[in-house]
Amino acid sequence: MIRVSVESAAETVARQLNPAGGRVFIPTSASEPLALLEVYRRRPDLAANLTFVGAPVPGINRNDWSALHETARAEGTFMSGDWRASFESGRYDLRPMTWFQAYGWLGETPLDVAVFHVSEPDAAGSVSLGISSDLAPAVVGRDVFRVALVNPAMPRVRGAVYPLDGFDLVADAPRDLLTYDTGSLDPAFDAIKRHLQGLIPEGASVQFGVGKAGIAALAALEGMKGLRIHSGMVTDPLLPVLESGALTEVVTGLAAGSRALYERCGSDSRIRFEPSGHTHDIRVLAEIPRLVAVNSAIEIDLFGQANAEFQDGRQISGVGGLTDFLRGARLSPGGLPILALPASARRGEISRIVPRLPPTAVSVPRADVGLVITEHGLADLRGLSLDGRAEALIGVADPAHRDGLADSWAAIRRSL
Repeated sequence: MIRVSVESAAETVARQLNPAGGRVFIPTSASEPLALLEVYRRRPDLAANLTFVGAPVPGINRNDWSALHETARAEGTFMSGDWRASFESGRYDLRPMTWFQAYGWLGETPLDVAVFHVSEPDAAGSVSLGISSDLAPAVVGRDVFRVALVNPAMPRVRGAVYPLDGFDLVADAPRDLLTYDTGSLDPAFDAIKRHLQGLIPEGASVQFGVGKAGIAALAALEGMKGLRIHSGMVTDPLLPVLESGALTEVVTGLAAGSRALYERCGSDSRIRFEPSGHTHDIRVLAEIPRLVAVNSAIEIDLFGQANAEFQDGRQISGVGGLTDFLRGARLSPGGLPILALPASARRGEISRIVPRLPPTAVSVPRADVGLVITEHGLADLRGLSLDGRAEALIGVADPAHRDGLADSWAAIRRSL
């Protein structure tokens, strides 16, 4: 099989689609094809009139593909400051949907070309989608021009494999994989970790979102036994938990972290990669006993509604797998749908428990929020009345804001 350079692959795509242009699927998360991006930056003409379609994740994917050429465009399911300028100019189209819905969308949205970042082939000529085996499977079987970027740095993971000769074009793309630093726990999330440790039952399956809530959830598992992870993503804090012997199995769709994490994903037989059509399917989640879903939000109001997307009225993120897992955990036998967030921001000046969210800022309806954890404790909202929910949430708010929240609730309650 002839394997061309990444630049030749970009030239072939341009010949296929220009001058009219077309829609190109680009893998994201830690599989973002940086070698291809570098070609487009050197030769922006090759990106002319292309629409790059995918699901870049804020904080992990920092590149704005729609900025590669003045006629380029992009579509995705998250907002980020890294591509806000393109959003404001109409060159980046936001598709507000959950991660499970994004998988379905990528299986149906019009595409002309699809790019895949894959491992070196094995003796049978098959390749793995590696550390981002989440959304790409929705596209790999579609009738589009398929380009495989083969990278020796991409680990071969346990999961689906695909024959390399089934791709229309194969390019050598040796390049270090994108890495991601999760950081460390701050005092608020360290306290949240201790609250979680008292909640997670023996034999649980644990899910966690990106950010500090995920670090806290993983840190809470150390010292336990017989646990599983069923999560859309894993990060570096997984490594000490694997070493501790707490885990019997890890099911995930993608990994984002260090080279050590990526190597472990390729070598540890406990880690299996599945597409988002499996990891985020509420029907699958409902069948997992004791599914503990730990996610976060920007703020939550006294009705129990959560905002994970807006700050000061401006879109800064997306829903991702938040509602997929909260709903799945609620249906799971013995499951726990948890939102974990610090009680305040800006050194206590701003309460993250607010009286009432504006309708345009509600990412999670109140019926989907079960347990809320801050550094000040646990509010279990399941089955509570309106007043009971407000009282429980005020009880885990920053003490400096509790009186103001109580006064606000009294006024809201009179108006209902």
